[in-house]
Amino acid sequence: MGKKERPLVIAGNWKMNKTVAEARKLAQELVEGADIIQASTAVLCPPFLTLETVAKTIESTAYRLGAQNVYWENAGAYTGEVSPPMLRAVGCQYVIVGHSERRQYFGETDASVNRRIKAAQDSGLIPIACVGETLQEREAGKTRDVIKRQITGVLEGLSAEAVEALIIAYEPVWAIGTGMTAEPEDTDEVHAYIRDLVQEKYSPEVARSLTILYGGSVNDQNAQSLLSMRNIDGALIGGASLKAPSFLQILKTAESLMA
Repeated sequence: MGKKERPLVIAGNWKMNKTVAEARKLAQELVEGADIIQASTAVLCPPFLTLETVAKTIESTAYRLGAQNVYWENAGAYTGEVSPPMLRAVGCQYVIVGHSERRQYFGETDASVNRRIKAAQDSGLIPIACVGETLQEREAGKTRDVIKRQITGVLEGLSAEAVEALIIAYEPVWAIGTGMTAEPEDTDEVHAYIRDLVQEKYSPEVARSLTILYGGSVNDQNAQSLLSMRNIDGALIGGASLKAPSFLQILKTAESLMA
């Protein structure tokens, strides 16, 4: 197996888990294994209330900080929202946008994801933009139709440079938190299709440089087979990111594939 074409990105999405004290403890445990990180990029995305604590804990390590969502205005009367400059000020370099749970429970759309991408990039954040089909859509054979619609909407009005500067995460909704994982070959095929769509809209160079993560019940047992695929450039990890040993093992796997 040849060396990976693009550096692997391993992002842990802690979702709505961990108090400040619990987040500090988990971050400390992860820092103890930080010397693993050499060629890959490791991003921790804790809840808003724990961002500052985690930022201080991982300071001077190879870990990078990300948030789980962001609003598209820099300031104003938007009760409960968090702006890009606020995230930058607390130390964030990355932000997840359009996660399927945000779409399912909070009315996120491709259009709102697009606005978030633009606002995040304007503030110097790297968006991790999520796309993926439901089980019903998959069983109806509509995976490609859904992905095409989402990618078209998410990338609307973005320049080639903007696309090169973001990350796409393919996360089939039916595989998130269910223990069900798409077969590596099937997943790689969808990633290749996303790359084809980007090539068609922009250029082969932009498509080649684009980082596409897989998200959907990734753990330390299946990471090797998924990350070995040609078009899979890393993982957006939920449950397995909440336990230091499993997240560190996934990072170790990523590093071995880049050696």
